[in-house]
Amino acid sequence: MTGPVPNFALASDNTAGICLEAMAALQSANAGNVPSYGDDAHTAAARRCFNDLFERECDVFFVFNGTAANALVLGALCQRHHAVLCHELAHVETDECGAPEFFTGGSKLLPVAGGGAKLDPATLEPVMHRGHGVHFPKIRALSLTQSTELGTIYTPAEMSALTEFARARGLVVQVDGARFANAAAAMAGRGVSPADLTWRAGVDVLCFGGTKNGLLSTEAVVFFDRGLAREFDYRVKQAGQLASKMRFAGAQWEAVLRDGAWLRHAAHANRQAQILSAGLCALGFSLVAPTEVNGVFVELPPPVVASLEACGWHFYKFVGEHGYRLMCSWETRDADVAAFLADAKKSRAGV
Repeated sequence: MTGPVPNFALASDNTAGICLEAMAALQSANAGNVPSYGDDAHTAAARRCFNDLFERECDVFFVFNGTAANALVLGALCQRHHAVLCHELAHVETDECGAPEFFTGGSKLLPVAGGGAKLDPATLEPVMHRGHGVHFPKIRALSLTQSTELGTIYTPAEMSALTEFARARGLVVQVDGARFANAAAAMAGRGVSPADLTWRAGVDVLCFGGTKNGLLSTEAVVFFDRGLAREFDYRVKQAGQLASKMRFAGAQWEAVLRDGAWLRHAAHANRQAQILSAGLCALGFSLVAPTEVNGVFVELPPPVVASLEACGWHFYKFVGEHGYRLMCSWETRDADVAAFLADAKKSRAGV
Protein backbone atom coordinates (compact mmCIF):
# COMPACT_ATOMS: atom_id res chain seq x y z
CA MET A 1 0.00 0.00 0.00
CA THR A 2 1.48 3.34 -1.04
CA GLY A 3 1.07 6.70 0.63
CA PRO A 4 0.42 10.11 -0.92
CA VAL A 5 2.86 11.54 -3.42
CA PRO A 6 5.32 13.74 -1.49
CA ASN A 7 4.83 17.42 -2.32
CA PHE A 8 7.76 19.75 -1.58
CA ALA A 9 6.37 22.77 -3.46
CA LEU A 10 6.03 24.86 -0.28
CA ALA A 11 8.67 23.18 1.88
CA SER A 12 11.49 25.56 0.97
CA ASP A 13 12.66 27.84 -1.81
CA ASN A 14 15.64 25.46 -1.94
CA THR A 15 13.37 22.74 -3.36
CA ALA A 16 12.73 24.71 -6.56
CA GLY A 17 14.72 24.01 -9.70
CA ILE A 18 17.03 26.26 -11.69
CA CYS A 19 15.34 29.27 -13.27
CA LEU A 20 15.17 29.40 -17.06
CA GLU A 21 17.61 32.30 -17.37
CA ALA A 22 20.25 30.51 -15.29
CA MET A 23 19.77 27.24 -17.18
CA ALA A 24 20.13 29.01 -20.52
CA ALA A 25 23.25 30.78 -19.24
CA LEU A 26 24.80 27.47 -18.19
CA GLN A 27 24.14 26.06 -21.64
CA SER A 28 25.55 29.14 -23.34
CA ALA A 29 28.69 29.15 -21.19
CA ASN A 30 29.27 25.46 -21.88
CA ALA A 31 31.21 26.06 -25.06
CA GLY A 32 34.87 26.34 -25.85
CA ASN A 33 37.91 26.70 -23.63
CA VAL A 34 38.17 29.82 -21.49
CA PRO A 35 40.43 30.95 -18.64
CA SER A 36 39.69 29.32 -15.29
CA TYR A 37 39.34 30.52 -11.67
CA GLY A 38 37.39 33.66 -12.60
CA ASP A 39 39.60 35.11 -15.33
CA ASP A 40 36.84 34.65 -17.91
CA ALA A 41 34.54 37.11 -19.66
CA HIS A 42 31.36 35.84 -17.97
CA THR A 43 32.72 36.44 -14.47
CA ALA A 44 34.02 39.87 -15.43
CA ALA A 45 30.64 40.79 -16.88
CA ALA A 46 28.85 39.55 -13.76
CA ARG A 47 31.03 41.72 -11.55
CA ARG A 48 30.22 44.74 -13.72
CA CYS A 49 26.53 43.91 -13.29
CA PHE A 50 26.93 44.04 -9.51
CA ASN A 51 28.62 47.44 -9.80
CA ASP A 52 25.71 48.68 -11.91
CA LEU A 53 23.11 47.20 -9.57
CA PHE A 54 24.61 48.81 -6.46
CA GLU A 55 25.61 52.02 -8.23
CA ARG A 56 29.23 51.86 -7.10
CA GLU A 57 32.44 49.87 -7.38
CA CYS A 58 32.32 46.70 -5.28
CA ASP A 59 34.60 43.75 -4.72
CA VAL A 60 32.62 40.61 -5.62
CA PHE A 61 33.49 36.97 -4.93
CA PHE A 62 31.53 33.83 -5.72
CA VAL A 63 31.17 30.84 -3.41
CA PHE A 64 29.03 27.72 -3.55
CA ASN A 65 26.63 28.20 -0.64
CA GLY A 66 25.35 30.61 1.97
CA THR A 67 27.04 28.99 4.94
CA ALA A 68 30.43 29.47 3.29
CA ALA A 69 29.59 33.06 2.38
CA ASN A 70 28.62 34.00 5.93
CA ALA A 71 31.41 32.09 7.64
CA LEU A 72 34.18 33.30 5.33
CA VAL A 73 33.08 36.91 5.63
CA LEU A 74 32.96 36.75 9.41
CA GLY A 75 36.36 35.07 9.30
CA ALA A 76 37.68 38.02 7.31
CA LEU A 77 36.13 40.56 9.69
CA CYS A 78 37.00 38.94 13.01
CA GLN A 79 39.93 37.47 14.87
CA ARG A 80 39.59 34.52 17.23
CA HIS A 81 39.24 36.71 20.34
CA HIS A 82 36.34 38.67 18.82
CA ALA A 83 32.56 38.30 19.10
CA VAL A 84 29.69 38.76 16.65
CA LEU A 85 26.27 40.16 17.52
CA CYS A 86 23.37 38.40 15.78
CA HIS A 87 19.71 37.62 16.28
CA GLU A 88 18.92 34.44 18.20
CA LEU A 89 17.12 33.06 15.11
CA ALA A 90 19.91 34.02 12.69
CA HIS A 91 21.12 31.33 10.33
CA VAL A 92 24.70 31.84 11.51
CA GLU A 93 23.53 30.89 15.01
CA THR A 94 21.06 28.10 14.35
CA ASP A 95 21.87 26.42 11.05
CA GLU A 96 25.56 26.56 10.18
CA CYS A 97 27.03 23.80 12.37
CA GLY A 98 29.55 26.15 13.98
CA ALA A 99 31.01 27.25 10.63
CA PRO A 100 31.34 30.92 11.71
CA GLU A 101 33.21 29.86 14.84
CA PHE A 102 35.36 27.48 12.79
CA PHE A 103 36.35 29.98 10.08
CA THR A 104 36.94 32.81 12.55
CA GLY A 105 39.16 30.52 14.61
CA GLY A 106 36.91 30.78 17.65
CA SER A 107 35.01 34.09 17.59
CA LYS A 108 31.97 33.91 19.84
CA LEU A 109 28.46 34.46 18.49
CA LEU A 110 26.32 36.56 20.84
CA PRO A 111 22.66 35.86 20.00
CA VAL A 112 20.18 38.57 20.96
CA ALA A 113 16.36 38.38 21.11
CA GLY A 114 14.17 40.72 19.10
CA GLY A 115 10.58 40.79 17.88
CA GLY A 116 9.96 39.67 14.32
CA ALA A 117 13.50 38.24 14.16
CA LYS A 118 14.82 41.81 14.01
CA LEU A 119 17.40 43.57 16.12
CA ASP A 120 17.39 47.19 17.22
CA PRO A 121 19.89 49.40 19.04
CA ALA A 122 17.96 49.26 22.31
CA THR A 123 18.28 45.48 22.51
CA LEU A 124 21.92 45.55 21.46
CA GLU A 125 23.14 48.18 23.91
CA PRO A 126 23.04 45.96 27.03
CA VAL A 127 25.08 43.30 25.26
CA MET A 128 27.89 45.79 24.70
CA HIS A 129 28.40 45.86 28.47
CA ARG A 130 28.69 42.14 29.04
CA GLY A 131 31.87 40.87 30.65
CA HIS A 132 34.80 42.99 31.76
CA GLY A 133 37.86 43.84 29.74
CA VAL A 134 40.00 41.05 28.34
CA HIS A 135 37.96 38.44 30.23
CA PHE A 136 35.19 38.62 27.63
CA PRO A 137 35.47 38.48 23.82
CA LYS A 138 35.79 41.87 22.16
CA ILE A 139 32.68 42.58 20.10
CA ARG A 140 33.78 43.25 16.54
CA ALA A 141 30.90 42.65 14.12
CA LEU A 142 27.14 42.95 13.75
CA SER A 143 25.50 40.28 11.57
CA LEU A 144 22.03 41.10 10.25
CA THR A 145 19.68 39.04 8.10
CA GLN A 146 17.75 40.62 5.21
CA SER A 147 15.06 39.43 4.86
CA THR A 148 14.97 37.91 8.33
CA GLU A 149 14.39 34.33 9.41
CA LEU A 150 10.71 35.20 10.00
CA GLY A 151 10.33 36.84 6.60
CA THR A 152 10.37 40.41 7.89
CA ILE A 153 12.29 43.29 6.32
CA TYR A 154 14.63 45.88 7.74
CA THR A 155 13.73 49.24 6.24
CA PRO A 156 16.58 51.55 5.23
CA ALA A 157 15.85 53.65 8.33
CA GLU A 158 16.02 50.60 10.61
CA MET A 159 19.19 49.44 8.91
CA SER A 160 20.76 52.88 9.23
CA ALA A 161 19.96 53.03 12.95
CA LEU A 162 21.71 49.70 13.44
CA THR A 163 24.74 50.58 11.35
CA GLU A 164 25.09 53.93 13.12
CA PHE A 165 24.99 52.06 16.42
CA ALA A 166 27.69 49.73 15.10
CA ARG A 167 29.87 52.46 13.66
CA ALA A 168 29.83 54.45 16.88
CA ARG A 169 31.21 51.39 18.66
CA GLY A 170 33.79 50.40 16.09
CA LEU A 171 31.82 47.45 14.71
CA VAL A 172 31.65 46.28 11.11
CA VAL A 173 28.31 45.23 9.59
CA GLN A 174 27.70 42.05 7.60
CA VAL A 175 24.35 41.15 6.08
CA ASP A 176 23.23 37.58 5.46
CA GLY A 177 21.20 38.14 2.31
CA ALA A 178 20.20 34.58 1.47
CA ARG A 179 16.83 36.14 0.55
CA PHE A 180 18.06 39.64 -0.18
CA ALA A 181 16.35 39.44 -3.58
CA ASN A 182 12.97 39.02 -1.91
CA ALA A 183 13.58 41.98 0.38
CA ALA A 184 14.71 44.11 -2.58
CA ALA A 185 11.64 43.12 -4.59
CA ALA A 186 9.32 43.97 -1.70
CA MET A 187 10.95 47.37 -1.19
CA ALA A 188 11.21 48.26 -4.88
CA GLY A 189 7.55 49.30 -4.88
CA ARG A 190 8.39 51.89 -2.22
CA GLY A 191 11.12 53.39 -4.37
CA VAL A 192 13.91 51.74 -2.36
CA SER A 193 16.90 50.55 -4.39
CA PRO A 194 19.40 47.76 -3.59
CA ALA A 195 21.92 50.50 -2.83
CA ASP A 196 19.47 52.07 -0.35
CA LEU A 197 19.14 48.73 1.44
CA THR A 198 22.88 48.18 1.69
CA TRP A 199 25.83 50.56 1.51
CA ARG A 200 23.76 53.76 1.64
CA ALA A 201 22.36 52.40 4.91
CA GLY A 202 25.86 51.70 6.19
CA VAL A 203 26.32 47.99 5.34
CA ASP A 204 29.95 46.94 4.84
CA VAL A 205 29.48 43.57 3.17
CA LEU A 206 26.52 41.62 1.79
CA CYS A 207 26.23 37.87 1.28
CA PHE A 208 23.86 37.94 -1.72
CA GLY A 209 21.89 34.71 -2.13
CA GLY A 210 21.49 33.11 -5.54
CA THR A 211 20.46 29.55 -4.72
CA LYS A 212 17.10 30.44 -3.17
CA ASN A 213 16.26 32.58 -6.21
CA GLY A 214 16.81 30.04 -8.95
CA LEU A 215 20.58 29.77 -9.41
CA LEU A 216 22.70 26.64 -9.15
CA SER A 217 25.31 26.48 -6.38
CA THR A 218 26.40 30.09 -6.38
CA GLU A 219 26.23 32.93 -3.85
CA ALA A 220 27.87 36.33 -4.21
CA VAL A 221 29.90 38.05 -1.52
CA VAL A 222 29.76 41.79 -2.15
CA PHE A 223 32.17 44.04 -0.28
CA PHE A 224 31.12 47.70 -0.24
CA ASP A 225 34.00 48.59 2.07
CA ARG A 226 36.63 47.30 -0.31
CA GLY A 227 39.39 47.54 2.28
CA LEU A 228 37.72 44.70 4.18
CA ALA A 229 38.12 42.45 1.13
CA ARG A 230 41.89 42.37 1.47
CA GLU A 231 43.12 38.83 0.73
CA PHE A 232 39.56 37.49 0.77
CA ASP A 233 40.41 35.59 -2.41
CA TYR A 234 42.90 33.56 -0.40
CA ARG A 235 40.23 32.72 2.16
CA VAL A 236 37.91 31.54 -0.60
CA LYS A 237 40.61 29.29 -2.04
CA GLN A 238 41.70 27.89 1.32
CA ALA A 239 38.11 26.99 2.19
CA GLY A 240 37.66 24.99 -1.02
CA GLN A 241 35.19 27.54 -2.36
CA LEU A 242 37.11 28.72 -5.43
CA ALA A 243 35.43 27.33 -8.54
CA SER A 244 37.91 26.35 -11.23
CA LYS A 245 35.15 26.67 -13.84
CA MET A 246 33.85 29.94 -12.44
CA ARG A 247 32.39 30.94 -15.78
CA PHE A 248 29.31 28.91 -14.87
CA ALA A 249 28.72 30.98 -11.74
CA GLY A 250 29.45 34.24 -13.50
CA ALA A 251 27.22 33.40 -16.43
CA GLN A 252 24.23 32.72 -14.18
CA TRP A 253 24.63 35.99 -12.28
CA GLU A 254 25.17 37.93 -15.48
CA ALA A 255 21.99 36.47 -16.95
CA VAL A 256 19.68 37.27 -14.04
CA LEU A 257 21.17 40.66 -13.18
CA ARG A 258 21.41 41.97 -16.71
CA ASP A 259 17.67 42.25 -17.40
CA GLY A 260 16.26 42.18 -13.87
CA ALA A 261 15.18 38.53 -13.84
CA TRP A 262 16.50 38.18 -10.27
CA LEU A 263 14.00 40.81 -9.12
CA ARG A 264 11.10 39.45 -11.17
CA HIS A 265 11.56 35.96 -9.78
CA ALA A 266 11.72 37.26 -6.21
CA ALA A 267 8.63 39.41 -6.77
CA HIS A 268 6.75 36.36 -8.09
CA ALA A 269 7.65 34.37 -4.97
CA ASN A 270 6.54 37.27 -2.79
CA ARG A 271 3.19 37.56 -4.59
CA GLN A 272 2.49 33.85 -4.20
CA ALA A 273 3.23 34.12 -0.50
CA GLN A 274 0.77 36.99 -0.19
CA ILE A 275 -1.94 34.89 -1.84
CA LEU A 276 -1.17 31.92 0.39
CA SER A 277 -1.08 34.10 3.51
CA ALA A 278 -4.38 35.79 2.71
CA GLY A 279 -6.00 32.43 2.01
CA LEU A 280 -4.85 30.95 5.30
CA CYS A 281 -6.07 33.98 7.22
CA ALA A 282 -9.44 33.72 5.48
CA LEU A 283 -9.64 30.15 6.74
CA GLY A 284 -9.12 31.36 10.30
CA PHE A 285 -5.45 30.54 10.81
CA SER A 286 -3.23 33.02 12.65
CA LEU A 287 0.09 34.29 11.36
CA VAL A 288 3.22 34.13 13.50
CA ALA A 289 4.72 37.09 11.63
CA PRO A 290 3.50 39.44 8.89
CA THR A 291 4.01 38.15 5.36
CA GLU A 292 6.46 40.63 3.84
CA VAL A 293 8.46 38.46 1.45
CA ASN A 294 8.16 34.85 0.26
CA GLY A 295 7.70 33.06 3.57
CA VAL A 296 4.40 32.45 5.37
CA PHE A 297 4.72 31.73 9.09
CA VAL A 298 1.48 30.39 10.46
CA GLU A 299 0.06 28.69 13.54
CA LEU A 300 -1.21 25.21 12.64
CA PRO A 301 -2.88 22.94 15.23
CA PRO A 302 -1.46 19.40 15.42
CA PRO A 303 -4.55 17.76 13.80
CA VAL A 304 -4.27 20.14 10.83
CA VAL A 305 -0.57 19.41 10.48
CA ALA A 306 -1.23 15.68 10.57
CA SER A 307 -3.97 16.00 7.96
CA LEU A 308 -1.82 18.10 5.61
CA GLU A 309 1.10 15.71 5.98
CA ALA A 310 -1.24 12.82 5.21
CA CYS A 311 -2.05 14.63 1.96
CA GLY A 312 1.66 14.57 1.12
CA TRP A 313 2.63 18.14 2.00
CA HIS A 314 6.10 18.73 3.42
CA PHE A 315 6.84 21.83 5.51
CA TYR A 316 8.82 22.69 8.59
CA LYS A 317 8.01 23.55 12.17
CA PHE A 318 9.87 26.77 12.73
CA VAL A 319 9.03 28.78 15.81
CA GLY A 320 7.07 28.30 19.02
CA GLU A 321 4.89 25.33 19.78
CA HIS A 322 2.75 25.39 16.65
CA GLY A 323 4.47 27.83 14.30
CA TYR A 324 5.19 26.47 10.81
CA ARG A 325 6.94 27.88 7.75
CA LEU A 326 5.66 27.70 4.18
CA MET A 327 7.98 29.02 1.47
CA CYS A 328 7.18 30.19 -2.03
CA SER A 329 9.79 30.27 -4.77
CA TRP A 330 10.43 31.64 -8.23
CA GLU A 331 8.50 28.68 -9.68
CA THR A 332 5.60 28.37 -7.21
CA ARG A 333 2.48 27.93 -9.30
CA ASP A 334 -1.03 29.21 -8.68
CA ALA A 335 -2.07 25.55 -8.62
CA ASP A 336 0.36 24.79 -5.78
CA VAL A 337 -1.10 27.52 -3.60
CA ALA A 338 -4.70 26.62 -4.48
CA ALA A 339 -4.11 22.94 -3.72
CA PHE A 340 -2.57 23.66 -0.32
CA LEU A 341 -5.40 26.02 0.61
CA ALA A 342 -7.98 23.42 -0.46
CA ASP A 343 -6.34 20.78 1.72
CA ALA A 344 -5.98 23.27 4.58
CA LYS A 345 -9.69 24.04 4.34
CA LYS A 346 -10.59 20.36 4.53
CA SER A 347 -8.15 19.87 7.41
CA ARG A 348 -9.61 22.84 9.24
CA ALA A 349 -13.14 21.51 8.85
CA GLY A 350 -12.10 18.21 10.38
CA VAL A 351 -10.65 19.76 13.53
